[in-house]
Amino acid sequence: MITVSAYLPEGRPTPGRVAQVPLVLVSRGPAELVTAEVTVRDERGVNLLDPADTGDILVDPSAGGGPLGDTDSDRQARIFGLTNTAYNAQRALRRAAELLGHPLPHLLIRVGLHESPRRWGGGHYRVKARTYDPPETGHALASGEIHLGGGGSYIPAPGGVPYFNAPSHNLAIIYHETGHHVCRHTADFRLNRLRPADEQTNKKIALDEGSCDYLTAILLDSPDIYGWHRSSVPEWDRRRRSLHAGWSMASFQGGMSDPHADGTVWGSACWTARQRVIEAGYDRERFDRMVLRGLELSYTLAQRDEPGMSKQALKLRRYVSRLLEAMLRADPELTGPVLAGMAEHGIRPGESNVALRDADFAARRDALMASS
Repeated sequence: MITVSAYLPEGRPTPGRVAQVPLVLVSRGPAELVTAEVTVRDERGVNLLDPADTGDILVDPSAGGGPLGDTDSDRQARIFGLTNTAYNAQRALRRAAELLGHPLPHLLIRVGLHESPRRWGGGHYRVKARTYDPPETGHALASGEIHLGGGGSYIPAPGGVPYFNAPSHNLAIIYHETGHHVCRHTADFRLNRLRPADEQTNKKIALDEGSCDYLTAILLDSPDIYGWHRSSVPEWDRRRRSLHAGWSMASFQGGMSDPHADGTVWGSACWTARQRVIEAGYDRERFDRMVLRGLELSYTLAQRDEPGMSKQALKLRRYVSRLLEAMLRADPELTGPVLAGMAEHGIRPGESNVALRDADFAARRDALMASS
């Protein structure tokens, strides 16, 4: 075990609190850290570490480094990106394993990809497929991997210091993308485990994005999950993806719409249901376990009701009501407060997304007319 530098969540919109945290390494390379749960590798061709050194890795985040800093500060920031990502991805995977009752497959995280034609400040989760959008330089692992950009822009940080938004420094991005690994190996919304290993799909649905946002919220202990790097976006704007903004099925679009935006409805509903569970006297961890085990159970139930990869089977995977039903089976005792919280967002069992959207829109329209 060594000690490394990493951010810990502060429950408010900041990069986090720099801390010295324990990390059990299996091995280290010139630009790689390997733990039992996760491998983090910087792909930019610069040696950052001495593989023969077995000591602690304590560095300053250096405000994310970036093109405006000097060479040493950028190197320190890249090393911090390795340690921060390794610790926090491991934290997310261990939390998920604790709630599920079993570990998840090892996760590879590659840092510094998609740097041309311009710098990239995002992240995405990839499984092995025939084609990729955006294009990849090679094939992803069949079990899934995360790609993080090297950073694309400067954003404000506490004290007014510009911070280079390197995704490997951003807890929300790390947790969200790790969430996709959890979803791939539990709910498997796109039924990738039924496809040939090299012909999986990387398309995400709203339930996938919303579940990842919810997992991010419980790890950050805050519903304003992107509040730091999207501080310029008002909380009422769905691009902020705040889970306490009251999004409901009335704003659900479906079809070819952005699954991140629609996913905010599900993430917000889960956060509200969690609050109702707490108010009913239950521990919040119990609801978190209900969500994770519901994700896992939803795959089993879907294959029982509609086996195989038919168009109908994939369509049913998109229904928020189906995932809610799986959660209720995972912990029936929480049915009352969970249904109450979900109802605030227009979600109830036994309905399609379109039916829920139309009913919620009509109810909110009627309520508004009655109050005017």
